[in-house]
Amino acid sequence: MSESPNIYLNDPDPLSVLLKRLSLNAEVYVNGDFCGTWAVDTSGSRRIPFHLIGKGEAWLHMGDEKHKLNARDLVIFPHDHQHIIANSAATPQPHLINAPMSNDGETTNMVCGFFEFKNTLINPLLDAMPSVIHLPATPNNSKALALIDLMIVELSESRAGCYTVVDQLAYLLFVEVLRVQVESNKLQSGLLVALFDSRIGSALNAIHQQPEHNWNLALLAEKAAMSRSNFADKFSKLVGSSPMNYLIKWRMINARKLLITSDLTIAQIAEQSGYESEAAFRKAYKQHQGHAPGSVRSGAH
Repeated sequence: MSESPNIYLNDPDPLSVLLKRLSLNAEVYVNGDFCGTWAVDTSGSRRIPFHLIGKGEAWLHMGDEKHKLNARDLVIFPHDHQHIIANSAATPQPHLINAPMSNDGETTNMVCGFFEFKNTLINPLLDAMPSVIHLPATPNNSKALALIDLMIVELSESRAGCYTVVDQLAYLLFVEVLRVQVESNKLQSGLLVALFDSRIGSALNAIHQQPEHNWNLALLAEKAAMSRSNFADKFSKLVGSSPMNYLIKWRMINARKLLITSDLTIAQIAEQSGYESEAAFRKAYKQHQGHAPGSVRSGAH
């Protein structure tokens, strides 16, 4: 009798691990019908805003650029870039932005929300992302469209639990957008691309899951099944940082999360962040973050 296959999901992929460690959150806060003359600007929140056209059409304005948005189109702003969604291709007058609409003309349904990473000092996943991602409603984006359609149905039916379901669908939609960015070769480098690389992704997964481990270049190269020189070169090209510098950055992210969310002592956090002594951790934290770890707990940073 052959052994039973392993049916447990005990080896999570690198992207799943990172999203969990960075505490990705999604929230939908607007589902409204806009008619007549209107213009909306939701930038400046320091989060990642998105807009979904439920029905009708709209125009995206970013500086001198403008793009038409059709029903079921999605736009996301990874770096919270200044933008305006409006009813017309004409540049909106400043007094019309976020002002009451004129209540005449064609109606556009728009769903607005945001994504954010609650646990990060930096936003490494989005560093190489463009200022705007436009996901059009085309057959090539069938998985994203399935999630969009479910979201629209949930919002229209308003059943019990609707808010929770819609936020979770938005979360899944963001993950699908990240997949599309890499799998369609729209990105050539950056942490997101590195996570999809089978070898570099394995090394990143090791860092993300065990930041306290005594990692060195040789051990990380072994995780990637590469020579040290080839590993260091490819890691740096994809991630934009050397393996050891990235390890330090990730340890700082992990330490900040523990400082904010746990009751562990700084000595215990130092140990879980890969430092042999509290003094070494305090020195490293201040060197890389510009302030002492204790100031995070006091609310100063």
